[in-house]
Amino acid sequence: MSRPRILCISFSNLRADSRVLRQLKVLERHGDVTTLSYGPAPDGVAEHLEIDHALPSLPQTPSGVMKLAVRAYRSVEFDAPAVRAALAAIGDRRFDLVVANEARALPLAHRVAHGAPVWGDMHEWAPEERTHVLSWRLLVAPFMTWVCREYLPRTHAVTTINDSIAELYRTSFGVSCDVVRNSTDRRDLAPSPMQPGRIRLVHSGGAVPGRSIETLIDATKRLDDRFTLDLYLVGARGADAYLRSLVERAADCDRVSVHDPVTPAELPRVLNAYDVGVFVLPPRTMNHRLMLPNKFFDMVQARLALVFSTAEETDALIARWGLGLVSPGYGVDELVATLEQLDAASVERFKRNAHAAADVLNSATDEQVEDDLIRSLLSSR
Repeated sequence: MSRPRILCISFSNLRADSRVLRQLKVLERHGDVTTLSYGPAPDGVAEHLEIDHALPSLPQTPSGVMKLAVRAYRSVEFDAPAVRAALAAIGDRRFDLVVANEARALPLAHRVAHGAPVWGDMHEWAPEERTHVLSWRLLVAPFMTWVCREYLPRTHAVTTINDSIAELYRTSFGVSCDVVRNSTDRRDLAPSPMQPGRIRLVHSGGAVPGRSIETLIDATKRLDDRFTLDLYLVGARGADAYLRSLVERAADCDRVSVHDPVTPAELPRVLNAYDVGVFVLPPRTMNHRLMLPNKFFDMVQARLALVFSTAEETDALIARWGLGLVSPGYGVDELVATLEQLDAASVERFKRNAHAAADVLNSATDEQVEDDLIRSLLSSR
């Protein structure tokens, strides 16, 4: 008997997309997976349909922008250049399950499903993905809201990253969401020993404007010589100037180092050499206020102490497990004041607590949610 055929759509580069890579690992247990995305094929899939990275996944053409402006959403939902290319690439293929990663993939997923069940992994809160950008707020946010209202009620399963955002989808669009966190596999690591007279800070992630990485650099410069900061930064599309500015900002401080990124699979092992994972994210959108990012789980698996800026979901987990400190604000002053509270004894205690939490804050529970969901969808087919 042939295995089910599964299509996984994500307008991202899958080799750098930790959440979708974990999703693919589960999907491959249940069928032969075809991926549709930017960038080269991820390992292990049966087939890959690559979309040219130059093609936007939103209708950013002159006619598309005009349609967004007049809210002619029915006529624009398949106008994005990447969506048109995706339809051509899929052709007459048929699948037993279609997975749409993020709201922008939902119309395409339903169009190519031909009656097969659709799983919509919304990741975060789609209507406010980038509402700190004026053009997004005026043109794209209403379109994303329309997509959710139009397609989520007929999507067979919906997932998101935490309970707070699941509740937003329930109250706003009347859909029940399962929670699949941005957790990573449990790693067989132990807290690394501290170096005498050193507190080694580390941050990993996208070099994206708005992520306040400059705040981490400036805070380190103001801290005493115990503190070092290592940055593992992923260049983001269209943000080369920001990454260059960070490298230049760090150049005059020998306690700040900028490194090339490492793969998601390697990241916890690399981070394990440090002491404190640090992250500051001003709450410009609902997703920022309700964040529960990949890096939180990567840092726990790396057995690091944590210092994060305040956010509802991460605050609760840091407090519950005794993982570190929460900066009450988002500026350099607040971060410096928070980091100055650390000493060797407290960092070692937080690292031990992360070691205990790593047995629970990993992907096993989330993979079980996905396994059950996929089995149910395929059996209904």
